Amino acid sequence: MARIHLLHAIAATVMLATAAPVLSATPAESAVADPARPEADRARDADRKPAELVTFAGVKPSATVAELAPGGGYFTRILVGTVGAKGHVYAMVGRPSPALSDYATSHPNLSVVSAKSGEINVPAPVDVVWTTLNYHDFKNAKVGESDVAALTNAAAFKALKRGGIYLVVDHQAAPGSGTSATSSLHRIESAAVKKEVEAAGFKLAGESPLLHHAADDHTLRVQESGIRGKTDQFVLKFRKP
Repeated sequence: MARIHLLHAIAATVMLATAAPVLSATPAESAVADPARPEADRARDADRKPAELVTFAGVKPSATVAELAPGGGYFTRILVGTVGAKGHVYAMVGRPSPALSDYATSHPNLSVVSAKSGEINVPAPVDVVWTTLNYHDFKNAKVGESDVAALTNAAAFKALKRGGIYLVVDHQAAPGSGTSATSSLHRIESAAVKKEVEAAGFKLAGESPLLHHAADDHTLRVQESGIRGKTDQFVLKFRKP
C-alpha cells in the first residue's frame, strides 16, 4: 500500500513539473480587458487587434506616448492603461472632445493637448509617437506650402527620444497609386509613407501584416458599408536613430 502511495506521489510530482507554465497577461492585454472600456470600443477589438498592435509598437509600462488625432479615444484608453501610473499619454487634438476631456479628469497619466495641425506639443521627448488611420488626412491638409504630413513627420522626429518609435497605421491604397487616393478613397500607399517618413530622418524598424485584409481590393472608399472597419491596413514602425 505504501508503495502505491509513493508511486502516486511521484506521478503527481512529474505532472506538476511538466505542466505548461501559466502565462500572465501582457500590460496591453490587461488594458484591453479593462471592464471599464466602452462596449462600442470592445465591439471593434476583433478587427483592430489593439493588444497586438500596442505590443508591436513596443509601448510598455512607464512609457511616454504622444498620440496624434485620437478621435473618440479608442486607442487613448488602451495606451493609458498600458503605460500605467508611471507613464504618460499626451493626446494631440485640434479640438478637445468632451468624452476625452472627461476621461482625462480621472486619469492623471493622460493630458489632452490642443495643438495646431502638424504640431506635437510635449514637455519632454517621448518614447512613442502614435497615429492610426490619420496619415492620409494629414496629406489632405496644408499649412502654407507644406502638407500636414510633412510637418507631422518633422514634429514626430523632434518630439521623440533617440531610439524612439513612430508608429503609422493607415488604409492601404492600390500598388502604384502613391498619394493619389488620399482624398477620394481616404487611402494611401504604404510605399509613399515609407519614403516620406524616412526623408524626415527615420529608419524603418519593422512592418506587420497584423491588419492585412486580403479581401479588400483597395478600390472602395474606406467608409463604405461592407468594407468599413475591415480595410486592408499597413502597420509601419519607424525608429529615430
